[in-house]
Amino acid sequence: MANIVNLDKVSKGYGAAGALLTDVSLGLADADRIGVVGLNGAGKSTLLRLLTKTEEPDSGRVTHRRDLRVAWLPQQLDLAADATVRDVVLGTAWLAEGMGAEHEWAGDAGVRAILDGLGMPHLGLDQPVGPMSGGERRRVALAALLIRPADLLVLDEPTNHLDVAGVAWLARHLTGRRGALAVVTHDRWFLDAVCTGTWEVADQTVRAYEGGFAAWTLARAERARVAAATEARRQNLLRKEIAWLRRGPPARTSKPRFRIEAANALIADEPEPRDTVTLHKLATARLGKQVYDLTDVTLTAGGTPIVRDLTWQVGPGDRIAIVGANGAGKTTLLRLLAGVRGSDAGTFRTGATVRSAFLSQELAELPVDLRVLEAVEEVARRVVIGDREVAATQLAEMFGFDDRRLWTPVGDLSGGERRRLQLLRLLAAEPNVLLLDEPTNDLDTDTLAALEDLLDSWPGSLVVASHDRYLIERVTDVVYGMFGDGRLVHLPGGVDEYLSRVDGAPLARRTRSEMAAAVPADPAAGGAGVAEGVGGGVAGPARLSAAEARTAKKELARLERQIGKLEQREAALHEELAAKATDYSSVTELDGRLRAVRTEREQVELAWLELAERVGDG
Repeated sequence: MANIVNLDKVSKGYGAAGALLTDVSLGLADADRIGVVGLNGAGKSTLLRLLTKTEEPDSGRVTHRRDLRVAWLPQQLDLAADATVRDVVLGTAWLAEGMGAEHEWAGDAGVRAILDGLGMPHLGLDQPVGPMSGGERRRVALAALLIRPADLLVLDEPTNHLDVAGVAWLARHLTGRRGALAVVTHDRWFLDAVCTGTWEVADQTVRAYEGGFAAWTLARAERARVAAATEARRQNLLRKEIAWLRRGPPARTSKPRFRIEAANALIADEPEPRDTVTLHKLATARLGKQVYDLTDVTLTAGGTPIVRDLTWQVGPGDRIAIVGANGAGKTTLLRLLAGVRGSDAGTFRTGATVRSAFLSQELAELPVDLRVLEAVEEVARRVVIGDREVAATQLAEMFGFDDRRLWTPVGDLSGGERRRLQLLRLLAAEPNVLLLDEPTNDLDTDTLAALEDLLDSWPGSLVVASHDRYLIERVTDVVYGMFGDGRLVHLPGGVDEYLSRVDGAPLARRTRSEMAAAVPADPAAGGAGVAEGVGGGVAGPARLSAAEARTAKKELARLERQIGKLEQREAALHEELAAKATDYSSVTELDGRLRAVRTEREQVELAWLELAERVGDG
């Protein structure tokens, strides 16, 4: 497969920032979908500008296939303030030669599907882009690219300002689109859903990996394991050499053997990310029984109802995600919980021991006249997180601030670095309730992993509004949806259920442990699983009668027993496969049986999930 773009020994740097890329050689084929990852400031956007020939390298060369059509979405948009949506998407501002008349595009079903998918039906074609928000302008520019044919689509942070449904739509659109793709994004679910390869920008070079984010993570872990094994072997040889020098003739020693295991071996002994039971006990001890208690609460924003007659509880140790379209009211609800605003009707109570921290989407509250370390130590010099006590410098290092950056003035930090510092200061205050509004904005994947690691051992209540599906599924246990109709709806099926309600997409199959975690808690137990955790006028299937509920619960128990038996059969077949690994005919027969058992288990799990949702809604 011929490359459509080639980089040959390319180097690029910027003045005081120094070299970002040195002697990089890469090729991009016509069907590649590449995700570009790396720390903030590593050179990801620079690499995209080189790919598109927007910038020239300091040395080396970038070559394009003849007549290559490139579509490019930069981070910083340059749209004329007086241009309308029509001008940008359909008309004069972006319209290329031979694209057809404007009315042909405006009436095209594919164009309408793109505008709908990006959540733009409310934007009139004659609306000027100048007064629009950054997110609206970005969606307009993205729509303008997607409606035009291109051999190479280059996107820098396309998921910024898209909600969960918008990100899911964009992923489906891009995987069904012909041509090559290079994309910088910090949305890890998106990287896995879309990308067939990953380029890691680090240490002035670019490393290429097959697969999306998960494959890249495993490859990095394996690379680190091999490096550690190599260093251990070198140290062992040094010790033997020293011993030989001391003893004289060398003693006979056996060579150390190192075996590269399958990817699963990398995590075989890794415990679950969170000890949920222990964290819940610690949270209860710190917070008591009450965190937030809403009764018949109504919230409005600009005269528009956000929630109506909402009765909802947030308990100690609850980890809640709130999903919804842009403008559905997620931020407004968080501002109520944070005490930034009051309710328009109803009763809102906060627990007496609650000490909350609110991560807003704004960066204005940072002290720009201080240096990074001073800004952290202004809050606390030492911080207790879970069972760990760390110094301010250690906490800063966890979030990517090395010794050099610790003394950088806050006013000189990039947007991503300011976001990291904002999180640092919140955690340094040792809150027992965290309210996070789009916490992944401007954070790179390594910083997100560090944040998730800290939250794993953090004993408190967490409410997060986010479009980052990976983060939601990684750090929260319960998902609620806001659909713009005044309700807050508990979603036992998580993000998949939200998407199915929004656009009718089928629920993706999930593991047994994920489904069990999604079942609502007993109403008597309180907390986020309480049935009253929705607004008035809850829609859904008809409520089960008492007799139907009893029958359904018996069927759930039967399905659980069946799943347990199938899991045991699956485990036994895995053991038998391992024992007969050298017998080809046996392996073929056992593999067929294993596939059949796995398929049967997945079907039973799906039946369990569907019934569990009925029981939960009933």
